[in-house]
Amino acid sequence: MPTGAELFVSALDNLGIREIFTLVGDHLNDALIEAARRAFRLFDFRHESGAAHAAEVWARLHRRPALALVTGGPGHTNALTGIATAQLAGSPLLAVSGAIATGSRGRQGFQEIDQVACAQPLVKWAGQPASGAEIPRMLELACREALSGRMGAVHLTIPVDLFSAPVDRPPPLPRPCRPEASPPHPPDVERALSLLRSAQRPVVIAGSGVWWAHAEAELRQFAERTSLPVYTVTLARGTLPDDHALAMGYADPALNRAAAAAFHQADVVLVLGKRVDYRLALGGPRLFSPEAQFIQVDIHAPELGKNRPVAVGLCADVRETLRAFLQALGRERWPQRPWLEQLRQLDRHWREQLDQLARDEGTPLHPAAVFRTLRELLPRDVLYAWDGGDFTHWGRAMLPALQPGGWVRLGPLGAIGASLPNATALQLANPGKRVVALTGDGALGFYLAELDTLVRLGLPVIIVVGNDAGWGLERELQRELHPGLPTVACELRPTRYDLIMKGFGGEGENVDTLRELAGAIARALASEKPYLVNVNIRGVRSPFTEWQIEAKRER
Repeated sequence: MPTGAELFVSALDNLGIREIFTLVGDHLNDALIEAARRAFRLFDFRHESGAAHAAEVWARLHRRPALALVTGGPGHTNALTGIATAQLAGSPLLAVSGAIATGSRGRQGFQEIDQVACAQPLVKWAGQPASGAEIPRMLELACREALSGRMGAVHLTIPVDLFSAPVDRPPPLPRPCRPEASPPHPPDVERALSLLRSAQRPVVIAGSGVWWAHAEAELRQFAERTSLPVYTVTLARGTLPDDHALAMGYADPALNRAAAAAFHQADVVLVLGKRVDYRLALGGPRLFSPEAQFIQVDIHAPELGKNRPVAVGLCADVRETLRAFLQALGRERWPQRPWLEQLRQLDRHWREQLDQLARDEGTPLHPAAVFRTLRELLPRDVLYAWDGGDFTHWGRAMLPALQPGGWVRLGPLGAIGASLPNATALQLANPGKRVVALTGDGALGFYLAELDTLVRLGLPVIIVVGNDAGWGLERELQRELHPGLPTVACELRPTRYDLIMKGFGGEGENVDTLRELAGAIARALASEKPYLVNVNIRGVRSPFTEWQIEAKRER
């Protein structure tokens, strides 16, 4: 008779999940040993939240469910931040937590909490099997929930005795789960194209829906057939590379003032797989003209017109919609509008402003000068894992997105520090490619022990730390909004994070000048070990922080 652990692993295999992101614990031993026996890939982290973040990014990169398996009690609560990140990012994360034996429930058992109740507000679905025989069915149900409609996180608590006990009547194993790609209604396609065709100042904002739908080729074809300017954001970064003639760069107005100006002037806005959320100023007059007409494509019907009324709303898969657009266009090719050259001029002007700041070669180093140097030295096919904070916001404004799936951000929850576990998953998913994690000294501290994970797993991730000995973004906000007062809880020590990296068994360097930075990056690229470059920078308010300050003043 198979045990619950054997059924668990067999069910995962049938569902196409053969990678497990985990941190060992008593509740998991039967399942982990069985998975190892079956030659599953096990990636063990130093913190359950790190394991959950990495699994979420694995799901993003492979566009299918990924598993985070953690122990119960504090292991479960530690993982909740990664689980919430997956839910807000729309990633199909299967978060499984072990738990105390069913016979100990309600009797003050060790590490006893209501794990399903903890997870329920953060996920699409949460449950707990009543027996080992139910494990395969509930795994299948969880995967189907994760993939249906707008994808997201699901949770399953499995008590330890269900893993260990034999099952006398093994149930059928689950079938593979695949999302459905719904097409748009033909009349909506014609209305959308008619609006775009007659527009004088149209823009396209491409979001994560392009990536999830595997619509990279269709986006390029549609842009080239219509000569429409395309701004990309979230997982769409790199799907139309920033050096393409019709790519206008980042759709984040806080980091691309050329985009902010373009959006304000646009008369028709096509939003592909992107929620009209905080990043787009909720579609309000701070960023868009009240007269602008919106066309929105989203797999999740409640998003259509949620924050901004739409002229045309298409509840459909992005790739199916773009294919329908292309089919409706037939052989038609739209001429380039004068508007396109205006946008290119806006972009050149913004780039010149950033490059002017980057000419500052004084010390401590200006973040813009650091990223100008990185832009010159890093190969075209490098993949980025971005953290939050002022240092990295400079980089997101200055470095181009050139590779599909190569621009990994924190997601809408903004859980700073996650760039390190995210970079781990990015490197695991892309062996042979160079992965660079960009973070500040404050953010790095959250998952510092995952440097050990990089070394243990033999992953040559390059970590560039902008070290200004503080929480830079909050420090700049406090200085601006509370002038004349000392900053509060913003100062850190100028720690040598390169030495910490060496202590874990990797390599590292401390950098004070641009010349030292160039040498350090060359050695990091040549290294086969994780390599941390500790760059001593000055705290300089980023374009993102300027945008935040402007928003607060406008209120």
